[in-house]
Amino acid sequence: MSLALSPQEQAIAAGQDGAGMAMRIVAESARLLGAPRLIPIASAHIDGALYHGDSGTLFAEKLVEGGAKVAVRSTLNVGALDLMGCSRIRLEEPQRGMARRMMEAYRKLGCEQSWTCAPYQAGHRPPLGSDVAWGESNAVVFCNSVLGARTNRYGDFLDIACAITGRAPDYGLHRPDNRRARLIFDVSGLSPSFLASEIAWPVLGSLYGREVGDAIAVVTGVASHPGEDALKAFGAAAASSGAVGLFHIAGVTPEAPGVETILAGAEPEAVIRVTREMAAKARAGLSTTAAGKAIDAVAIGSPHLSHAEFDSLERLIAGRRLAVPVYACTGRHALALLEQNGRRKRLEASGVVIVADTCVVVTPIMPDLSNGVLMTNSGKFAHYAPGNTGYAVLYASLADCVESAVLGKPVFTDIAA
Repeated sequence: MSLALSPQEQAIAAGQDGAGMAMRIVAESARLLGAPRLIPIASAHIDGALYHGDSGTLFAEKLVEGGAKVAVRSTLNVGALDLMGCSRIRLEEPQRGMARRMMEAYRKLGCEQSWTCAPYQAGHRPPLGSDVAWGESNAVVFCNSVLGARTNRYGDFLDIACAITGRAPDYGLHRPDNRRARLIFDVSGLSPSFLASEIAWPVLGSLYGREVGDAIAVVTGVASHPGEDALKAFGAAAASSGAVGLFHIAGVTPEAPGVETILAGAEPEAVIRVTREMAAKARAGLSTTAAGKAIDAVAIGSPHLSHAEFDSLERLIAGRRLAVPVYACTGRHALALLEQNGRRKRLEASGVVIVADTCVVVTPIMPDLSNGVLMTNSGKFAHYAPGNTGYAVLYASLADCVESAVLGKPVFTDIAA
């Protein structure tokens, strides 16, 4: 199937300016993906502004030099620097300068200075059924699954090209037929107390991603809405362990009022019945080391902490002094609320290191330790931290993370699956 561009799209692609370069990128991507046409998008979320090397900075500056501007609302994922000055970044020159130039280039392109991997909790919530072009795996899966907007997993630089053109290739999850569930992921065999706990959702997300891969499944056996932060944690872990772009939860997510609806009348290709043993194994798999006598740090906020999660953190610390730091990663939208009533000062006085605009897994912030042990309640952190930071990981609930930080040694409370 050949790609058909409209006369307007052809004219833009023929230009030698930044918009022309962006249109050629989108059009060539569409050809490679087998898309028959381009479709208009309502918004974009840009993951390509995180510094990985000089080429990314030079690419963004080339678009700026060509006069390019985003055509739709475009929020920015995390960068490599904490522009709010909350935490000290150990990135040295010339990398620091190139990272700053990159972030500035995306500002000049017209992107919102959101710098968060949770734009959906910072006011960027496209409506049900709208087509968008989002990057960053957790943002993509949340956008598709919880908001019911339609996006594929747009990679670095294609995301900004889509934002500039206001177009995306018509393929994949933009098409309703490709969004129906083909598998059932049944968690009815797990205890209600486990499903009601915060610790369950990164565990189940990690298991879901490994079992499902890039297929689309509907989760059954969830008695009530677990809350937005639980769905955020589930999707982030699923997108880290598998190529998940969309999940459904029967009776919870907007496209799955019931199992029959989202299966579209078809029989499921497979039913994955999650046992307590499977959940326990998945939970153990999120830790990469055995619990020892001490931990070196706690890191939370991948995806970025919400207002409600900061409320929980503050309540659990209860004014105590931490023996090891808790790195709390968040967006500037949440930081603004913490500035009220002295909350930020109280958290920092207790030993919390607030990290804004970025996170400890994508840029060097934590001390460089050869045998460091990091505790986290994030399935995504657990997946990426060993390779990106060099720290071994212990996975635990937020409550156990806080108690461990207070004592300086790992504490675990068992919540049986």
